[in-house]
Amino acid sequence: MLSSIVSSVDTSDLVLLTLLVGGAIVYFVSKYLNQPSSSRYSPTVASVTPSAVASKSNQSFIDRMKNENRQVLIMYGSQTGTAEEMSGRLAKDLTRYSKKAVVVDPEDIEVEDLARLTEVEDALLVLCMATYGEGDPTDNAVTLVEYLNAGDCDLSGVRFAVFGLGNKTYEHFNEIGIQMDKQLEKLGAKRIFHLGLGDDDANLEEDFMIWREAFLPKVAEEFGWELNTEAETMRQYQLEPVEEGKALFKGEFGRLGAYERPRPPFDVKNPYLATVAINDELHTEHSDRSCRHIEFSVEGSRIRYEAGDHLAVFPTNDSALVDRLISILDFEPDRTFRLVNVDEDASKRHPFPCPTTFRTALSHYVDICAPVKSHVLKAISEYCTDESEKEYLNKLSVANEEGLKEYARYIVKERRSIVDVLTDQKTCKPPIEYLLELLPRLQARYYSIASSPRVNEEKIAVCAVVTKYTIGDRLINGVCTRYLTTKDAGSKSPVFVRKSTMRLPHRTTTQVIMIGPGTGFAPFRGFLQDRQFHKNAGKEVGAMHLYYGCRHPDHDYIYKEELEKFQEDGVLTHLNCAFSRAQEKKIYVQDRLWETRDRIWESINAGAHVYICGDARNMARDVQATLQKIFREVGGKSEYDAVAYFKDMEKTKRYQADVWS
Repeated sequence: MLSSIVSSVDTSDLVLLTLLVGGAIVYFVSKYLNQPSSSRYSPTVASVTPSAVASKSNQSFIDRMKNENRQVLIMYGSQTGTAEEMSGRLAKDLTRYSKKAVVVDPEDIEVEDLARLTEVEDALLVLCMATYGEGDPTDNAVTLVEYLNAGDCDLSGVRFAVFGLGNKTYEHFNEIGIQMDKQLEKLGAKRIFHLGLGDDDANLEEDFMIWREAFLPKVAEEFGWELNTEAETMRQYQLEPVEEGKALFKGEFGRLGAYERPRPPFDVKNPYLATVAINDELHTEHSDRSCRHIEFSVEGSRIRYEAGDHLAVFPTNDSALVDRLISILDFEPDRTFRLVNVDEDASKRHPFPCPTTFRTALSHYVDICAPVKSHVLKAISEYCTDESEKEYLNKLSVANEEGLKEYARYIVKERRSIVDVLTDQKTCKPPIEYLLELLPRLQARYYSIASSPRVNEEKIAVCAVVTKYTIGDRLINGVCTRYLTTKDAGSKSPVFVRKSTMRLPHRTTTQVIMIGPGTGFAPFRGFLQDRQFHKNAGKEVGAMHLYYGCRHPDHDYIYKEELEKFQEDGVLTHLNCAFSRAQEKKIYVQDRLWETRDRIWESINAGAHVYICGDARNMARDVQATLQKIFREVGGKSEYDAVAYFKDMEKTKRYQADVWS
């Protein structure tokens, strides 16, 4: 039968048939290969971003600005989400002038395309740049900062403004914001508004309010924009129902089912659901505080870390606070929904993973514990039926002397969250979907890793003091430390590792001086484990000096037995403890440093590396001052030379700090 069919087909038919079959194969193979890997290998896993947006993301942000007639580009460098949130607020502010901005995470673009910004007519570039660590850019802005500092692009004709986010307790206050403000001018761009310097140690929200209130009218004047009063009440997202049976996000971040079907690499957009292996109390029964030692199992995840890195933990909001909000606003918590951007061309289609339920969004995706931002107060004031409550919330949102003073007292100093505000202002009943649009995203918290992979690469340890205090009759809990106290062995938590620059010297014989009171000891536990591993392997290891501090040896002396064992094994050669409340006169780590100044100078002069971890506001500054005093009075250096010597230690990484405020 087959032979009769073949005999009836001539050569030209065979050629045509071969071409058609070959073309079909090429078409389907190319279509398959051009699919995202997630579509090829996991067809049941849905992405957060719809396909229409995914195709748009492949388009250069410059082409988007040109094609969609957008003249404002807002870029942010954000480590904890604050700069990102402020960028979104500025973009929403611009809609009051009928302008749509493009908001960009530098990590998601080709930064070289920034050189094409001159192709956009009347382009305005706004940077919201946080400074991280010791004057460094945030993780997502490293490439952008390096590109701009290289000076290879010409931004002549572009106008710009910069708002920096920093903390005055750090030595390099707002370094990146200041640096970018100067560099953009060097690249030919025109500054149209002064540099804003936000200070998180004082009142970052107030600094931003003052800068923003003056910035917007100045920009409008510069470009001749007119205010659109109708845009004041426009929402950024609209509520859409979800059909029954639709797969829902239940706390995942990157994609549906991410925790059931984990795929590396694991990062802020794709955390790993680790198992809590150990959750122990470190303080004794005599302490009025709590400090937890927690070990996370990352077995099989291919997560790698080094002593000195950080572990990020994604917390869940207190269910009691979620229930209070549900009761106050009286909505159906398990209703399924999605919030969709009303701007169809926006790259950010949803404020958080959707579709989901109201309860899940309040538990996992928005911050209901942080002091309420001024723009949120203004927005929800419209839903007060009592005029005096409406007037009060409006006053709190205005950047004048009276409003700022009251906002600083009522919100910042007394740390009132959205739950507190809605409890006080009893007639304020904003729709839950609008509140979810307004509230900032719940961010991961970072902890110095307190272990070494050379001991166990599949376990990551952290230690954390539980934040818990009262203001008046209100109990304030730390979002993440409260969450961690509930995580018994066997429970799960989303985590990822953030790389740090704080590393032991490559040579195991180099001396190290470690200064870490309280939980500042965490990375040094990893350092000691690291050196013990090398010593046990027969390598020569250098002297290790530890300056540890706590309140009382019988209350909060964490890892005491381990430190004694490190001493017995000859790994920890010098242990100097400062107990601030065990005697009449308070003693701190800087006091112990000064007492051993001769040994410290001898070690540093011989090439020792110095590490400090802990409080930036007081301890770090006092330790730096003590070190420079040692350089002067023991090392014989002048004041100028002592400062220069310290700066050189910083530059050559012989002095490294991991501090927080």
